[in-house]
Amino acid sequence: MLAGLTAQSALAEVPGSLVKIGVLTDLSGPFADQVGQGSVAAANLAAEDFAKEAGGLKVEILSADHQNKPDIGVSIARRWIDEDGVAAVVDLPNSGVALGVAEALREKHRTALASSSASSDLTGKACAPTTVQWVTDTWSQGHSTAHALAAQGAKSWFFLTVDYALGKTLERDATEALTAEGGEVRGAARHPLGTPDLSAMLLQAQSSGAKVLALADTGADAINAIKQAGEFGISGQMQLAALFLQISDIQTLGLAAAQGLLLTEAFYWDQNAATRDWSRRFAARMGGRMPTMDQAGVYSATLAYLRAVRTVRSIDGETVVKEMKRAPIDDPLFGRVAIRPDGRAVHDMYLYRVKKPSQSRGPWDDYELVGTIPAAEAFRPANEGGCTLAP
Repeated sequence: MLAGLTAQSALAEVPGSLVKIGVLTDLSGPFADQVGQGSVAAANLAAEDFAKEAGGLKVEILSADHQNKPDIGVSIARRWIDEDGVAAVVDLPNSGVALGVAEALREKHRTALASSSASSDLTGKACAPTTVQWVTDTWSQGHSTAHALAAQGAKSWFFLTVDYALGKTLERDATEALTAEGGEVRGAARHPLGTPDLSAMLLQAQSSGAKVLALADTGADAINAIKQAGEFGISGQMQLAALFLQISDIQTLGLAAAQGLLLTEAFYWDQNAATRDWSRRFAARMGGRMPTMDQAGVYSATLAYLRAVRTVRSIDGETVVKEMKRAPIDDPLFGRVAIRPDGRAVHDMYLYRVKKPSQSRGPWDDYELVGTIPAAEAFRPANEGGCTLAP
């Protein structure tokens, strides 16, 4: 019994009063604009803001490129914990990487802050008492967009899906919402990550007779699909539904190509005074680039984690996450955030339409608000995801 108590006491300490957080991200691949160096900058901003209230704790931010390979991501996370004393890993774009790393951190009793992973399985069948999923997920993205388009009568869909965990769960969750609205799926085509030529799949979508081309992908793949759909004239025949685009993608496309797209986001830099103030600080470090919702999520998840560590004086994953779940968080970027027993951080979501070039007042003025999805409706009910931690 005494040995057990001693081990638990050692586990609960913050060694040297130093909290190390690893930003595990995509620095060179298709998601680099959504996350990448911007996520590292956001984590550093969180560490600097926390320093004003740290209570004697110091923070060190590490970063690495997982190359969108789960085995590399897991290897980095294990090395960080075993050799560098990292207490938490944040960002985790690419759902396959996130699922593998979250499981490794569960085994090591450290915290996974999956702020940029969208697989709803992270708070479903793969949930863990050491995982928090912050920004959005495939259920939220798929249901919000499907509901909005079905309300407009666009109830026949064709899916263009990236063939890994993100795409598969986006397609699954959007299909569930679409059929619940009385809609139907006319077909689907899957492509590997980073496929340059989508022409055969787009022609298949065009011949399906569906009203909606649903893009169950993101980053460079979604940008490529939208550009090629325009070249084939498909964007004039079918409504394009971007199930997981972010403002960095709209900037790459340009308003002329992206205008009219409907998309669901958790954060927009020009949403209110608080988001504008923080985004300008971010932009000053990123050559004028405004943050994506994923990058904003890195900041908020990191700051909430550090505050919980300060309270419990522990880097034990279960202990810190339990503290994060204890009470709602008043977050400057996402508003009121409550972390449920399944690890899902719940907050309002927003449906935006991309502006026409003539509507934009200047650089990065890309969105017009279509509607707000209240937190209670924006995410899958906790008891429907298959999480053993849920009530």
